[in-house]
Amino acid sequence: MIENLVIVESPAKAKTIEKFLGKDFHVVSSFGHIRDLAKKNLGIDIEKDFAPVYEVPKEKAKIVSELRKAASEAKTVWIASDEDREGEAIAWHLANVLKLDLATTKRIVFHEITKEAISKAIENPRTIDMNLVNSQQARRILDRLVGFEISPVLWKKVQPSLSAGRVQSVAVRLIVERERDIISFKSESSFRVTGDFTKEAGNTDNGIIKAEASKRFPNEDDAREFLKLCCNTAYMVGGVTVKPGTRSPAPPFTTSTLQQEAFRKLGFSVSQTMAVAQKLYEAGKITYMRTDSTNLSKLALAKSREVIIAEFGEKYSKTRQFKTKTKGAQEAHEAIRPAYPDNTTVGGNNNEKRLYELIWKRTIASQMADAEIEKTTITIDMNNSPVKFSATGEVIKFDGFLKVYMESTDQENGDEERNTIPVVKKGLPLYYNSIAATQRFTIPPPRYTEASLVKKLEELGIGRPSTYAPTISTIQNRGYVLREDRPGEKRQIKILNLENGKIAATAKQEVAGKEKSKLFPQDIGMIVNDFLIENFSDIVDYNFTAEVEEQFDEIAMGDLKWTQMLRNFYGPFHKTIENTLEKKDRKTGTRVLGNHPQTGEPVSVRMGRFGPVAQIGNSDNDNKPRFASLTKNQLLETITLDEALNLFRLPRSLGMHEGEDMVIGVGKFGPYIRYKGKFFSLKKGIDDPYSVTMERALEIISEKNESEKNKIIKDFGEIMVLNGKYGPYLTKDKQNHRLPKGIDAQKLTREECLKIIEKSDKTKKTS
Repeated sequence: MIENLVIVESPAKAKTIEKFLGKDFHVVSSFGHIRDLAKKNLGIDIEKDFAPVYEVPKEKAKIVSELRKAASEAKTVWIASDEDREGEAIAWHLANVLKLDLATTKRIVFHEITKEAISKAIENPRTIDMNLVNSQQARRILDRLVGFEISPVLWKKVQPSLSAGRVQSVAVRLIVERERDIISFKSESSFRVTGDFTKEAGNTDNGIIKAEASKRFPNEDDAREFLKLCCNTAYMVGGVTVKPGTRSPAPPFTTSTLQQEAFRKLGFSVSQTMAVAQKLYEAGKITYMRTDSTNLSKLALAKSREVIIAEFGEKYSKTRQFKTKTKGAQEAHEAIRPAYPDNTTVGGNNNEKRLYELIWKRTIASQMADAEIEKTTITIDMNNSPVKFSATGEVIKFDGFLKVYMESTDQENGDEERNTIPVVKKGLPLYYNSIAATQRFTIPPPRYTEASLVKKLEELGIGRPSTYAPTISTIQNRGYVLREDRPGEKRQIKILNLENGKIAATAKQEVAGKEKSKLFPQDIGMIVNDFLIENFSDIVDYNFTAEVEEQFDEIAMGDLKWTQMLRNFYGPFHKTIENTLEKKDRKTGTRVLGNHPQTGEPVSVRMGRFGPVAQIGNSDNDNKPRFASLTKNQLLETITLDEALNLFRLPRSLGMHEGEDMVIGVGKFGPYIRYKGKFFSLKKGIDDPYSVTMERALEIISEKNESEKNKIIKDFGEIMVLNGKYGPYLTKDKQNHRLPKGIDAQKLTREECLKIIEKSDKTKKTS
């Protein structure tokens, strides 16, 4: 007989908790959810007040059987799933499936996996909170209704195999609208004037004052005229203002701010951040990672103070309690912090160490003294122009929290630099060392990164800590949005330099529009977005989506019946579905670009069955229309007639080589050579598919073949030993397997490979 059975969600969590409980406790894992809405027939009985129909999926049958056996042998069952709504729902599903009495089943929660937290939870069990369960049920059912009913409409009106989701569709809308802002943006140039000034003519030993003119000039002629004035004027310090100030630390991390900062500082995607944070939490190293609270416990505040005083001294300590400002913040959790603030580092893989260090620094910095700064602004007057130059400098008098941590921003300011200003007084004459008028272009609104999209969703009150990562993963997996880098385009900028009384014009190149890890809407995402706005305006309305989240919060607090909320939503929604299905039109994103210059045939673009295509001619003519796929970075909304016509120049034949035709084409992943049934990519930025020669194509093929040859270390037929990016590895049945440390890949036999694969498969099954 088991005295106490504790059920948690993950094996890693079970392992950590078991360390803190005595021999009277047996801890097992449910491996997440054990049941969900049935996949057939919607899984919801709408006629019976939206009664959910749940089923245990096949892959969970064995786990449920083992849990039932363990529960039947236990005197007391404790359910210790996570403390949010999702965790509460898992607890309720477990109680139902294992036929546990809801009145006597002990529910325990904790926001950190430490001995103190576990002991306290055991001492203070509660029953399952049905308000939280119903809030999660309402979300799950509402999302199933939206997805299940809108998706068939999309199949009929747009394209087969499409799907829509309540929060995901709003996220796509944000990205599409931003892209259209960028498309419609017209860049304008002006000349920014900056100068280096000194206290003595030609002498830079006493420091340089770097200043900027208060006016920008619309064109080169105006900038040149101003530089002529600069050449023949006397400069004088018009004023000096010194303002003391303070800078305060950012609050401890919430789910959203952790995702944003891990992206900015570590380059982690949102889902990667959550996966690493989950490991840290389950190992007992940080508090629960799904939270919108910036609150810290009294114990955490006291421990942080001890660490700061011991490490930096008492003057660096300032205990703070931050108030949560997030719209619709719901959970009374703590912020994300180290479970033990006196641990500056932890074990684990490199990503776990880096994320923990970030959380530790942010937490400790939040309890440190303000930084004291002194901001100095100097204005420089000209005696022949009302335009002034100004210089701003900042001196840190006391670093405070900056000793540990400084929050990053989403802004990409290449022009900002720290400026140290020499001591000067009002009325002091100054002399220019050099003055430059540099052409600057206005830039469009920035595309979203995963981090800035999370920030925007949170600002709008859309989604909750548990939904950001899956939402962003889903819109990418559906092909509505693509996260990628773009190299940008080179452009010339003009510079006018004034030195020694002479103006010299020069030019330099800069790269405009370079993008790193930005979210780009794809054609199908834009078409689906437009269709939803046209036909289901509520579903993609920002305020409506935020109001739905607030209703989930009301259900969680017991202020709203979940079935009533679903009734209010479903009636109008289902009516809209019926009305939309009655419409005859389809949405294909068709655009007519013009006529073919030689044949006069119409040239258009649209969404085809297998993606966006350009078309020459109509199907009602005697000649059949010709089609060509758009390239990866082209959009139906922005492609020009010339760009569309260019697509028909490919594929092109380079001629026969060794009895086989060599063809240049363009596909989903860019331009390629097709030869002897194989594909070879052209080098990006080097090879032009419209002009590449047979000789160059043979070079590319030879290089690829040589590379492939060097990749193979051993070939045992179905098993291969290959050279990879991170060293040798095994591959069998399209599955890759790492080699154990110290193995010489060159000496491996087939039998040894099979043993390594067998051991690797066993490890994967048990982890």
